[in-house]
Amino acid sequence: MPVVHLEPGTPLPDPRSAGPLGLVAIGGELDPERLLEAYSKGIFPWFQRGRTVFWFCPDPRMVLLPWDLHVSRSLGKTLRRARFEVTMDRDFAAVMRGCAGARRPGQPGTWITRDMLRAYGRLHEMGYAHSVETWREDRLVGGLYGVSLGAAFFGESMFARESDASKVALVRLVQQLDAWGFQMVDCQVPTDHLSRFGATEWSRKRFLEGLRLALREPTRRGRWRFDPPRGETVSAS
Repeated sequence: MPVVHLEPGTPLPDPRSAGPLGLVAIGGELDPERLLEAYSKGIFPWFQRGRTVFWFCPDPRMVLLPWDLHVSRSLGKTLRRARFEVTMDRDFAAVMRGCAGARRPGQPGTWITRDMLRAYGRLHEMGYAHSVETWREDRLVGGLYGVSLGAAFFGESMFARESDASKVALVRLVQQLDAWGFQMVDCQVPTDHLSRFGATEWSRKRFLEGLRLALREPTRRGRWRFDPPRGETVSAS
């Protein structure tokens, strides 16, 4: 099917209409309302050319069930040693900038443009977008950010300036999501890195059905905090 070119105010099409590469539509606004519509349909914005937005729903989709989280022995040691302080929503903008500046193999630049920073920053202010930060001696050394709707968390990007910094952020986030009863973490596209944490490939059909069920639950809006620790050795706030 031909790719839909969105006009302002035009709804995103059914993601089941996406082509082989997962492209659903091109163009349209990049604002909080559009982003919330997209995530509720299982669609996310990706690479841009200039200011043109590309909307994707890939098949297969990488999904991590919180209770299936796998932590390697070496990473487990890092967690127990409490090398990092881990926080939620302390500095969302800094995490986005860190992700934008991270070098990634095979990618000449970043899709996290000024428009993306502005739109997701607004989502954060509205209580839908969240960050997890890892700190070492009061210096931000890693983190990740994403969007939360219902019992689903949509991971967007992560970065690390020290070994294991982003991995620790991911583990602490998923453990907290599990405690809160979240049903799924959307990891978007398959990677070996995420598969080591227990993420698996789902068909688009399975993902959209899982999302439909997750969206029946209320959204945990507002500023997030880790639950009080129960004997963990990882410093968190």
